[in-house]
Amino acid sequence: MGLLDPATSDGRVIFFLPWEGLTIAGTTDSPTSVTHHPAPREEDIQFILKEIKNYLSPDVHVRRGDVQAAWSGIRPLVTNPNSKNTQSISRNHVVDVSPTGLVTIAGGKWTTYRSMAIDTVDAAVEKCGLKPTSESRTDGMRLDGGYEWTPNHYITLAQDYGLETDVAKHLSQTYGDQASQVAKMAKVTGKRWPVVGQRLVDDFSYIEAEVKYAIYEYACTAVDVLARRTRLSFLNVDAAEQALPTILNIMKRELGWSKQRVEKERKDALDLLYFEMGKKAKESVVGKGITLSPIDLEKYKQRFNIADRDRKGFITRVDLQKLLQDMNEGLDDDTLTDMLNEVDLNKNGKVELEEFIELMNNVNEGHVSGNRLATLLKIGEQQQIQRKTKLPVDRSGGGL
Repeated sequence: MGLLDPATSDGRVIFFLPWEGLTIAGTTDSPTSVTHHPAPREEDIQFILKEIKNYLSPDVHVRRGDVQAAWSGIRPLVTNPNSKNTQSISRNHVVDVSPTGLVTIAGGKWTTYRSMAIDTVDAAVEKCGLKPTSESRTDGMRLDGGYEWTPNHYITLAQDYGLETDVAKHLSQTYGDQASQVAKMAKVTGKRWPVVGQRLVDDFSYIEAEVKYAIYEYACTAVDVLARRTRLSFLNVDAAEQALPTILNIMKRELGWSKQRVEKERKDALDLLYFEMGKKAKESVVGKGITLSPIDLEKYKQRFNIADRDRKGFITRVDLQKLLQDMNEGLDDDTLTDMLNEVDLNKNGKVELEEFIELMNNVNEGHVSGNRLATLLKIGEQQQIQRKTKLPVDRSGGGL
């Protein structure tokens, strides 16, 4: 169930829709020039965040950092050639039949494609004097994958292939009764559970087999997979960037790409995420100057030193491994490297104190919703405080 308000503070419409476990909020509408990379504007993002406040409890605050992705598109608005007012612009599609019998459809949008098809074919039938045996049957016609699908289809899918429940639900709802074809392509995990279904990235239900299936259905580029087949770029640009190397490796193997082609695909995908999916807009508000109080600044310096025990001024993967040993925890090297890369702005393989302070400033400002390194250091600090304040048994009032 969604929510729509046609009367916002400036008269624009705003809506909220649940989608893929997240929430889409929008939308704004403004004139723009034609470009291959339509980018979301920060002022539009701030407008939506401002309007959201009117629908939430006072104790719930949606911050800029909670925005996982933002996008915009160019929608063509056409002038109806048959309209008496030549300046009138239609927000719907327009079907025009020329004197020579050419049927042209312009405008419209994805969500009305069936209506567009009906109007176009009806215009062609009328112009050509055809006599169809029935009315259009597109209303109610099921798409491929919908013929044998049921709401409980995912249960059988999970049982038959050993998929995690959320992955099985995702595959069932996305591919319908064709989901088993994707599951058959899934790689064995080597674990007791799930048996198959290696995820493209943690926290999302997309699996590597979907890349192979997308290629089977003629996906030709990494952007096809990120934006059009998995929708990962619309859900979380950071997760999409994290999944990109795996997607490139699979497509290189399946399509026989050269190194040059792989690099081109990488650049195109990163450009998509940066310009069109909100990464550039987010960077424009992150790191605009440190606004931490002296007390907070000192607190975060001390927290940084939980890992930087030698006071080098930076943290490496080895430092994090030592901290985890003290916490009786363990993470693999790839995860630790990813944690550092999220904060390592100058990409020198380590996190410097200045980079950590900038991170915590952005967390406090709401520009960043959370960070694994910041969370790890906070937990390490709390455990260190607990160890220091723990009373010995002979002074705690108990023990023999």
